[in-house]
Amino acid sequence: MAIEQVKVPQVGESITEGTLNRWFKPDGAYVKADEPLYELGTDKATQEVAAPATGVLEILVKEGETVTVGAVIAKIDTAATARLPVAKPVAPKSTPSMSKPPEQPAPATAIPSPAAKRVLEEAGVNTSDVTGTGPGGRITKGDAILAQETGNRKQETEVRSQKTEERTPPNGPPVPAPTGDRRITREPMSQVRKRIATRLLESQTTTATLTTFNEADMTAIQELRAKYNERFEKKHGAKLGFMSVFVKAAVEALKAFPLVNARLDGSDIVHQHFYDIGVAVSTDKGLMVPVIRGADQLSFAEIEKKIAEVAKKARDGKVSVADLEGGTFTITNGGIFGSMLSTPILNPPQCAILGMHAIQKRAVVINDQIVIRPMMYLALSYDHRLIDGREAVQFLVRIKECVENPERILFEI
Repeated sequence: MAIEQVKVPQVGESITEGTLNRWFKPDGAYVKADEPLYELGTDKATQEVAAPATGVLEILVKEGETVTVGAVIAKIDTAATARLPVAKPVAPKSTPSMSKPPEQPAPATAIPSPAAKRVLEEAGVNTSDVTGTGPGGRITKGDAILAQETGNRKQETEVRSQKTEERTPPNGPPVPAPTGDRRITREPMSQVRKRIATRLLESQTTTATLTTFNEADMTAIQELRAKYNERFEKKHGAKLGFMSVFVKAAVEALKAFPLVNARLDGSDIVHQHFYDIGVAVSTDKGLMVPVIRGADQLSFAEIEKKIAEVAKKARDGKVSVADLEGGTFTITNGGIFGSMLSTPILNPPQCAILGMHAIQKRAVVINDQIVIRPMMYLALSYDHRLIDGREAVQFLVRIKECVENPERILFEI
């Protein structure tokens, strides 16, 4: 018998553990090398891990359990072949008997999975009151949630009855209790959500964050898109979007004000002479920031393709930790959700982040004339420990100038 161990891979320099979210194959299944075997969730991303070999799978760790890097979570018998279904022999029909059928032993209390156990304990539901639907009658997380909701409805009914009695005056008509569905549900935070919460709290408590604002006239960019977008897409296979312009504008501003591209390491200032721009992407599992590396060396078309590629990977849950690590500066676009103005939060150890917002037509004064222009508010949050207000304001002004005059980006002036 040849056995191949399935170990938790090293997915990042700072990651030591994760959660085994789910198996794509059941215990005893025949798996093929390089096909998706299980989903591993870490504090930075969720990713699929492929089978290291072909053979019959023996699962050692259940879904929902925390696993450390290098731990053996399953085995694959590479000498075994796919198991074919075996027809069960048909038992001969027995003649009816008047004797009393033997009594069946009472089923033992089902054992819940770790995730199901937490849900039941939080809901105050006894294990004996839950019917398990997992292998061998095991109580799954779904069984626990269903039992929790059922228990909540029962409890709510009792609470409503009690409140009705309490609100009934001794010598008056009863006061009706609130109507409608007032139940609550509870679920544990994912590893990604926990990490996001931790990082946001760290950002607020370990940096001296300030935000400066400005606004940009988007007329020139809109005219460029209207004029060249069709030909751009035919030639490069990608649409000409706003984000590539802002990435290029950010690179030009970072070159003019290199301190914004630096980071703090204790009492040292680390100057970074490269431009890896993070682009915030909203996913069902939370906000992720894939990094466009070497943005100063990429064309508009290459930037657009990179953005589309990493955004799709993030939304499909296939983004890797390597896609998220590093980055010298971040851009986030709340405008796609309709945000008019906000103060973006820093992504440590980066010391600055640019916030884009919704484009709206507003009356502005140009050459002493009131005109209607498509305007966008811009926000730059920065760590005041490293960046002074003068540099921050001038940096944002440079962004504004590049956006309003895209030829400055093309000619790097």
